[in-house]
Amino acid sequence: MDTKLNNKLVLVSGSTAGIGYAIAASLAAEGARVIINGRTQAAIDQAASTIKSATGSTVLGFAGDLSTAAAAEELVRRHPDIEILVNNLGIFEPKAFEDIPDEDWMRFFDVNVLSGVRLARLCLPAMKRANWGRIIFISSESAIQIPVEMIHYGMTKTAQLAVSRGLAESVAGTGITVNSILPGPTRSRGVGDFVEALASGSGKSVDEIEREFFETSRPSSLIKRFATPEEVASLVTYIASPLSSATTGAALRVDGGVVRSAF
Repeated sequence: MDTKLNNKLVLVSGSTAGIGYAIAASLAAEGARVIINGRTQAAIDQAASTIKSATGSTVLGFAGDLSTAAAAEELVRRHPDIEILVNNLGIFEPKAFEDIPDEDWMRFFDVNVLSGVRLARLCLPAMKRANWGRIIFISSESAIQIPVEMIHYGMTKTAQLAVSRGLAESVAGTGITVNSILPGPTRSRGVGDFVEALASGSGKSVDEIEREFFETSRPSSLIKRFATPEEVASLVTYIASPLSSATTGAALRVDGGVVRSAF
């Protein structure tokens, strides 16, 4: 299938590892020019080199914390014609509700929500001039089924759905689409480290911890395993492409069936 992504300029925030890296690699494999983002130049160089070697595509880099206004503005100043924006930057942390201070609520909102809001605002004028663009928020099934072990995280994922739908309505009738992607439990770097830490601390194997997680914490999963970042990236790549022009304002699940809804 020709996704018609050749030479499109893409920014994937938070893309030196995990889901963001898989998305960047998948888009680059389709011929897109991808801007890799992370906080350190070393991490960017490593990710960019690996992707470029595998795909032969142009891979650019921007080192900076895109949860800050200064970094976001500098990135768009350097790359004013971004055509596809994938807001993947995000943090998570299991913590009991009564132990979450105000500062954590604000930090999670700044990183998970406001970073995407700001980048969308900065990239939208160029998309409007071209009458074409893609804005994608990497949300989570936690937006719908708020996890009791990290309510502050779930709140930010729900907020992304509201921003995405509202922004899609604001560009109705144009060639710009805005969508949210809702991954389920995915074996990203952070999740992998968390599972391995649980395994080492309990004397159980990683496979045992994974099985117990889906028996107790996510029993509604239909695939009964963590998805791979590449499985998430496949859906994002299609939604980023010109082929998805009739899909906008949507919250699209790649959650392994965790959400108990047919709609």
